[in-house]
Amino acid sequence: MESAMLADGSSGASVLFTNVSVFDGAHKRRVKNACVLVEGEMIKLVSDGRIDVEGAAVIDGGGRTLMPGLINAHYHSMFASITIAEGMSVPEGYVNIRAAKNAEKVLMNGFTTVRDMGGSSFGLKRAIDEGLIAGPRIYPSGPIIGQTSGHTDFRPYSAVPTSAAEPLPDYLNMYRSGHLALADGIPEVIKRARESLRMGATQIKLAAGGGVASDYDPIDVGEYTYEELKAAVDVAATWNTYVSVHVYTSRSIRTALRAGVRSIEHGQMMDEPTAKLIAEKGIWLSTQPFLDDEDAVPFPEGSENRKKQLEMSSGTHRVYGWARKYGIRTAFGTDVLFSPPLAERDGKMLAKLKRWYTPFEALKMATHDNAQLLKMCGPRDPYKKGDLGVVRAGAYADLLLVDGDPLEDLDLVADPGRNFRVIMKGGRVYKNTLS
Repeated sequence: MESAMLADGSSGASVLFTNVSVFDGAHKRRVKNACVLVEGEMIKLVSDGRIDVEGAAVIDGGGRTLMPGLINAHYHSMFASITIAEGMSVPEGYVNIRAAKNAEKVLMNGFTTVRDMGGSSFGLKRAIDEGLIAGPRIYPSGPIIGQTSGHTDFRPYSAVPTSAAEPLPDYLNMYRSGHLALADGIPEVIKRARESLRMGATQIKLAAGGGVASDYDPIDVGEYTYEELKAAVDVAATWNTYVSVHVYTSRSIRTALRAGVRSIEHGQMMDEPTAKLIAEKGIWLSTQPFLDDEDAVPFPEGSENRKKQLEMSSGTHRVYGWARKYGIRTAFGTDVLFSPPLAERDGKMLAKLKRWYTPFEALKMATHDNAQLLKMCGPRDPYKKGDLGVVRAGAYADLLLVDGDPLEDLDLVADPGRNFRVIMKGGRVYKNTLS
C-alpha cells in the first residue's frame, strides 16, 4: 500500500483511513482502531480489523475521530455572502462569483452538503458537481415563492399598485435572476412551482408567514391561503417531492400542515399544542438556534426589523424544548443570509445546540437526521447513488477527520480550521493537514 499522504484537492482510485475512531452519524458509540476504505466517490468498507488494499493511498488517522461530513438543512448559497443592497443592485455575475468563493468556505467548514432554501443556485450546483469549483452538494429549492406584501416582496414602496402590463418586478435583480418569485392566486402559485421544478428544484419553498428581514409583512401575518398552499403541495406531489414553508406562528403553521406541507422552516413563535401537532403528524421542523447574541443579523436598533428579530428569537428556547419533549423530527440549519461575516460561522451555530442537546444528539441531527430530510425529495434526488450523513459501506465518502472527540466536546466543530484535519467529499481530499 502507498503510505504517502494525499495532497489537498487530490483524489485516488482507493483511499484507506487507518487507526481512526469512527462516529458513523447514527450511533453514539465510536468504533475505535477502525479502518475505512474509500473507492472512487463511495465508502467501500468499514472494519474494526485490518484492511489491505494494493495501491491504496493510506491516511493514518492517529486515533482521531472520523465522522460524516456535516449537512446544513437550511442554507442560502446565493445570499449568504452578500448584503441585501448588493443582491438588489449588483450584476448577477458578481453575485455568482461571490457565491462560488463562499461555497469553498462552506466546504472548508466541514459542511459537505446543504439544502438550499431559496435562491437560483442551479448554476452554482452544476459548477460544483462538474468539479469546476469546490463546494458542498446542493439540494436546490430555486426561488422562494411568496405573495404580494409577503416575505419575498422586496420591492420599493412605490412599486404598487402594479399594472396588468407589468405584474411582476422583473426590473429587480432578485426576481429577474430567479432568486425570488411573486405569485398571487392558485394559477400563479402553480406556475411558479412548476417553473422551479423545471429548473431543477429538489423541493419547493414558499413563504407562508411574516418575516424578519422583509419590510412590508408584520411577523404575525399569515401569508397564502390554504387553497394556495394546497396548490403548491399538489404540484410538488406530481413530481414526487414536497413543499417546505418559511413560517413562525402557530396559525400559519397549522394552515400549512392542513395543506400537506412536510417541512416547517423556523417555527420560533409557535405554541405548545402546535408543536405537539407537528410531532403527531411526523412533520419535519427545520429550525435554527437564533439568539439575541453576537451572531444575530445586525439590524439597526429601534427598527421594525430589529423588533421582529427580538420577538422571533425570544421563542427559540421554547421551541427546542418542545421539540425534545414531543420527539419532533428536527433538522439543523443556519439560515444565514445577507451577512458576509456570519456566513463563516456555520460550525459555531451548530455548537450552540449544546444548550438543548448532547453532542451526540446535535451531531446526529447535523449528519444522519438531516440526510433523511434531504432524501425526502425521492426521485428528484440528484445524489441518489448513495447515502449521505453516515459512515458505512454504500454511502458517499463525505468525511471529516477531527482532532479530538466531538461526541465529548461539541465546540470542536466551531473551529474547523484548527480541528478538521482532513476534509473529503465524494472521495476527493480537499484538505489534509496531517504531517
